[in-house]
Amino acid sequence: MPKATHLECSLCHNRLDAGVVANLCTCGGPLLVRYDLERIRHRWRRREVANGPSSMWRYAPLLPPANESIVTLGEGWTPLVRTERLGARIGAEELWVKDEGLNPTASFKARGLSCAVSMCVELGIRKVAIPSAGNAASAMAAYAAAAGIEAHIFMPRDVPQANYLECMAYGAHVTLVDGLIGDCGRMVAERGPAEGWFDVSTLKEPYRIEGKKTMGYEVAEQMDWELPDAIFYPTGGGVGLIGMWKAFEEMEKLGWIGSRRPKMIAVQAEGCQPVVRAYEENEPRSRFYENAHTVAAGLRVPKPLGDFLVLQAVRQSGGTAIAVSDDALLEAGVRLASDEGIYAAPEGAACVAALEKLLASGFLKSTDRIVIYNTGSGLKYPEAYSARFPR
Repeated sequence: MPKATHLECSLCHNRLDAGVVANLCTCGGPLLVRYDLERIRHRWRRREVANGPSSMWRYAPLLPPANESIVTLGEGWTPLVRTERLGARIGAEELWVKDEGLNPTASFKARGLSCAVSMCVELGIRKVAIPSAGNAASAMAAYAAAAGIEAHIFMPRDVPQANYLECMAYGAHVTLVDGLIGDCGRMVAERGPAEGWFDVSTLKEPYRIEGKKTMGYEVAEQMDWELPDAIFYPTGGGVGLIGMWKAFEEMEKLGWIGSRRPKMIAVQAEGCQPVVRAYEENEPRSRFYENAHTVAAGLRVPKPLGDFLVLQAVRQSGGTAIAVSDDALLEAGVRLASDEGIYAAPEGAACVAALEKLLASGFLKSTDRIVIYNTGSGLKYPEAYSARFPR
């Protein structure tokens, strides 16, 4: 019996049964998992959360898989680190980094793929496929291996070497593609039905977002259920930001937090900034970003499927969308490492560079309580950082 009550389309609000194998709604909209939050509110109290495991599964009553279906490698419950030295350098008195690089497979993608693969086990799915810029592929390969199911991965040929090696070691079937993540996605869509693959593309199934929303639950719990003033999130597909926004809504309905929300700040690279452009042009959706390029592989997503959900969260929260250069994000990554001992992925480092710009512009105050999400470990990006430190 599924824990969720139903699946709901984020565009047309059509409802589907929670126990069916589903990708997108018939209208093309991403599906979201819904729960009977009023019932959960009376059966599971906030004070009981701390009794759960030190992983994202401490929030299991608000995640779709049955307990016996869960495939876990210990993902989630990552540290929230106060970065006083870096904060003093850039003028942020209360700056924190949520370090997702300490997840299994060294990125936040472990959360989403743990949940998605767990639901594949529950629904009897034996073959999965994914297009990826890198870290999602590594995570899916790992969790598919842990679950004993078949993984098919399509990645751009210039994907970071670490991701390619991981996927091969996990026993996945890897196809390197001459193109970007969108080209990889088209190959999955074209071949998937005949091959019997379940498409685990970003937001083309309802479960990865559920794992990623736990980043929102964790930051609330780690800050004693008082949300920060601003959250910086590196935005390629943007599912982590969408998931956190969903988590805040759920927590308010559970009575765990109030109505106040952080400013949600979507950070992109100057060489691939479809969401920033749409935000600045006051458009509800983005346009395909031509000639996308950046050393931050996870930000090289020319047209996110969930762009409208990212833009809604940014605007409703009073946040913003901002792009930074590759030079600036690499320099910021080095400062974060040398000041605080956190070796961030270029995507996470981009948030440091973005914070500096927003402090300088006056959009944020030095007294604001700020959380930056570092979505992965810098150890997975030797090619990017080697430009900064040639041997």
